[in-house]
Amino acid sequence: MPNEPTITPQIVAEHGLAPDEYERLLKIMGRTPTMVELGIFSAMWSEHCSYKSSKVWLKKLPTKAPWVIQGPGENAGVIDIGDGQAAIFKMESHNHPSYIEPYQGAATGVGGILRDVFTMGARPVANLNALRFGDPAHPKTRHLVSGVVAGIAGYGNCMGIPTVGGETNFHAAYNGNILVNAMTVGIAPTDKIFYSAAAGLGNPMVYVGSKTGRDGIHGATMSSTEFNEDSESKRPTVQVGDPFVEKLLLEACLDLMATD
Repeated sequence: MPNEPTITPQIVAEHGLAPDEYERLLKIMGRTPTMVELGIFSAMWSEHCSYKSSKVWLKKLPTKAPWVIQGPGENAGVIDIGDGQAAIFKMESHNHPSYIEPYQGAATGVGGILRDVFTMGARPVANLNALRFGDPAHPKTRHLVSGVVAGIAGYGNCMGIPTVGGETNFHAAYNGNILVNAMTVGIAPTDKIFYSAAAGLGNPMVYVGSKTGRDGIHGATMSSTEFNEDSESKRPTVQVGDPFVEKLLLEACLDLMATD
């Protein structure tokens, strides 16, 4: 490709890939990747997307039972709650983004799991959260708490979905990186659950999202790296949420699913 920059070890490192991972990429492709291809591998092989260091532990958790309709591998988990109804739920952490930009980091964490729930056919009915902050006396704690709480509440309010519960703890161990875990629960009929796999030729594809900008670029990579003195400069990697567009998407998806 003309004007394609040379892939250097520095560029590879900036994309969050270790040297051995880049060697594996070269072996898979049989050639040097383009910058676009490197970016795709960077995102898909990040901890945020692939759980490459944590899935060995996640696999040890129990995921099968007579009431489990859908375990790992889909947008969200599905549990049979009786009377032909299912609870569809998703929990996700947005730790790094919320530390760098607390309002948008927490807000987009909520937005992501809302999407995962309603795209399976459920109407979200409740949000919950579990938060960990540093020492209350730490100079950054008040800023982080106010931003995260406002981000979670604000996004849910715009979508019309209440935050019904949560828990918060403070400890100096979290001074350098907070934990922001958000959860959404939705309800759907057990015979009207929609899965992510699509099949067949000629299916229309509609791409919906907030306005394209510079925000969010390398966000998956940023979420998978350790913090250092340059972390504050990564604020542009945090996405800016658009709950009003997502509210329209929610209603459009549920209307389509109701007539499928």
